[in-house]
Amino acid sequence: MAREELARFLRDRRAGLRPHEIGVPATGTARRTPGLRREEVADLAHMSVDYYTRLEQARGPRPSVRILDALAQALRLTPAERSHLFRLAGSHPPPGHDVVRRVRPHVARMLERLPQTAAVVTDAGYGVVAWNPLARALLGGDLAEGTSNLARRRFLGPGRLHESAGSEEFGHIVVARLLRAAERYPHDPNLAALLAELHGGSEEFRQIWRTRPVHAPGHRTKTLDHPEAGPLRLNCDVLLVPEDDQEVVLITADPGSPAARALHRLAGNPRR
Repeated sequence: MAREELARFLRDRRAGLRPHEIGVPATGTARRTPGLRREEVADLAHMSVDYYTRLEQARGPRPSVRILDALAQALRLTPAERSHLFRLAGSHPPPGHDVVRRVRPHVARMLERLPQTAAVVTDAGYGVVAWNPLARALLGGDLAEGTSNLARRRFLGPGRLHESAGSEEFGHIVVARLLRAAERYPHDPNLAALLAELHGGSEEFRQIWRTRPVHAPGHRTKTLDHPEAGPLRLNCDVLLVPEDDQEVVLITADPGSPAARALHRLAGNPRR
């Protein structure tokens, strides 16, 4: 927790608010500064003045998620400012109530600028919500139907593409992410239906789920059996879209390798 930076951020945002802009009634008492008073912020955030004062003076304990959410609302923070507030307090901003299944335009445009890289965007439940032409050529035509889910493909497959090496590791990665999603979105009906389907249809999924694996996104290498190009040794790297709890998966091959030549051929005929 960055106490000094958090205190400075709260002071600056409080000073930048005007009482009339957020409906704080006039008290008739002259203000020494144009911003809100500490007691006004505390009242808006439903906390004691003493507690808020200690936060502004870098003397307070680490605030809970509930307190941070209340402060974000009281100080009228933008989404970016809210995320910054949580980071300063050493917490991750909780996402919304449902899995985000839309893709931000700038993320979709990024995929289009990677013609030699297969790229997909997955939501918190491993649904594929965006892809580029090379990803479709590599992973299969069902991407275009908008129904592809990498968790379902991994455990209930077979799907078009079979992961011949690294499959066991990927299974643990998938379950770790779905565990996080289940905790964050307990009321999302589509996620609940997916988990029920996986629990009911895969003994392997049930076994891994019971171990409650933990995994952080990162680099890994795996071999994929493509129906036309054959075995391909590929690199997978993940970029995070934290505000939407999504991941951009970038699939590449080592320069000059047979897999790289195969990707080049697929890139030239992305409709396969």
